[in-house]
Amino acid sequence: MLPGSIQITGEALSGGEIKDICDSLKENSVRLLSVRACQLSDRDFGRVCGGVAQCHALAQLNLNLGVVSNICRVKQLAEALTTNRSVQTLFLHGSPLTDAGLACLNPALSTHPSLVSLDLGDCMLGDEGLQLICGMLPPDGAKSGLKELTLSANPAVTSKGWARLAIAVAHSSQLRVLNLDYNPLGDKIAGMLAVAVASSRTLEVLDLEGTGLTNQSAQIFLDMVENYPTCLRMLILAENNISTELQQQISDLLSEGEEEEEKEGEALGGAGSREREREREKTIWVAQNNSSSHMVLVTSGLGDSLLAETEM
Repeated sequence: MLPGSIQITGEALSGGEIKDICDSLKENSVRLLSVRACQLSDRDFGRVCGGVAQCHALAQLNLNLGVVSNICRVKQLAEALTTNRSVQTLFLHGSPLTDAGLACLNPALSTHPSLVSLDLGDCMLGDEGLQLICGMLPPDGAKSGLKELTLSANPAVTSKGWARLAIAVAHSSQLRVLNLDYNPLGDKIAGMLAVAVASSRTLEVLDLEGTGLTNQSAQIFLDMVENYPTCLRMLILAENNISTELQQQISDLLSEGEEEEEKEGEALGGAGSREREREREKTIWVAQNNSSSHMVLVTSGLGDSLLAETEM
């Protein structure tokens, strides 16, 4: 376990354990709190939220897999995030939020001064929820916004909701990573997303694994990366009806673009290159996926980096 971290999975938390968590939060000694899939009473959840509100050191909060299980808890979390100013990454994957729950959370999320990474995968969201999320992707740098957004497995969203998101992504000044895996998007919505990616000045990673795509979508993305400048560095198309050859062609072109940028950086001089790398570290959250966990490099807003492993 990392220094300054509390990570508990799938346990029924006792009153004593809740007290220890709350005390650590109030002492500002916790930078990562993960209680994914844990069972605790509404009263104890409220106590934890009270600790989150008071903690000035907490950078990452993982409440995945049903911890935020009712509207009462949603309201308690919203109140905590209204007071807290330090949380940068919030995981709510697998919470039965629905659009109503997100509407309750939205004022706290959209005005939080530090939040840059949000996981709302498998949260039973629909078009109204997507509209709220678009407000967290501001079109200029005057307002802070999300750098990483996960919306995996929200099948109730329709083409209208995805179209709104595509427009917001196209104009977002900060979004770097977008995970839409395991949504029934199909080729039509993928075409909208291709236009958004081509327009975006910041998006570097797009995950479309298992989204019902065919070679038609892959060909559009291939044409885009082959003929137009793009910031995209990684496009994940696994678990779709797309040929291995097309996937490899896209991957090779994206790799070539990254290599060319590195060479240009070297030509401009080592000092300038190092400065750009430092700036990149300040603004990017890099996620590496495997079958059981997410590795998230937390750098934005902290003097030193916090490397945290949190399972979904």
